[in-house]
Parts: sequence; structure tokens; C-alpha cells
Amino acid sequence: MPCIHAWVSNKLTPTQKTALKTRMGKAIEALPGKTEAWLMVLIEDEACLYFKGNQDAPSAYVEVSILGRDDANGYEKMTGLLCRIFREEAGIEPDRVYIKYSSTAHWGWNGSNF
Repeated sequence: MPCIHAWVSNKLTPTQKTALKTRMGKAIEALPGKTEAWLMVLIEDEACLYFKGNQDAPSAYVEVSILGRDDANGYEKMTGLLCRIFREEAGIEPDRVYIKYSSTAHWGWNGSNF
């Protein structure tokens, strides 16, 4: 039950959004037991993001939420993958990307909880 929610400051084309979705679907596999089969991806472009007090360059804020326990090694690997994906697909340099990871013991779906 992973979810990746990304806010980016620049305007993205439909092709860029699809590429981000596709590559994040593969990147989620960096976390043990996670696959695109249960992944939800939200991409919001043209977000009003200030980073280092300015809007001088495109920026991204990404939240990765999972059901289960934290995995520091998986998060480390995924950070590298996500930074590369956002640079290559959206023109956002890694030093302008923040990624927040969170895990939960409870996740609702289809009228009940896991």
C-alpha cells in the first residue's frame, strides 16, 4: 500500500507525468515487499514552492508513505532513484528535492483496514 505524492514547481507535460509515474512505479521496488501493483501516485505540477527562500529554479517536495515498518536502507536507495528520476524527467536538480518518508501500521482500502 505505498503512495507517492509529488509536488513540483514547474509545469509538466502529460508525457513527463507519465514518465514520472512509470519510473516511480519501478523505484518503489527499492522498498522490500513494495511493488507498483498497489502503488498510488499523485503528481501536482505548478506548485508554489519556495526553496532556500526563493523560486530561482524548479523544486520538488515528495512524500512516500508505506504500510509497514521503516527501512532505512530502502529509503536511502529510493532517495537516489527519485532524485535521478526528477532530474531526468522534470529538470529538477537533486539539491532542490526534499523527500519525506512515513510508515503506518494502519491503511484503509476497500471499506476496511489492513
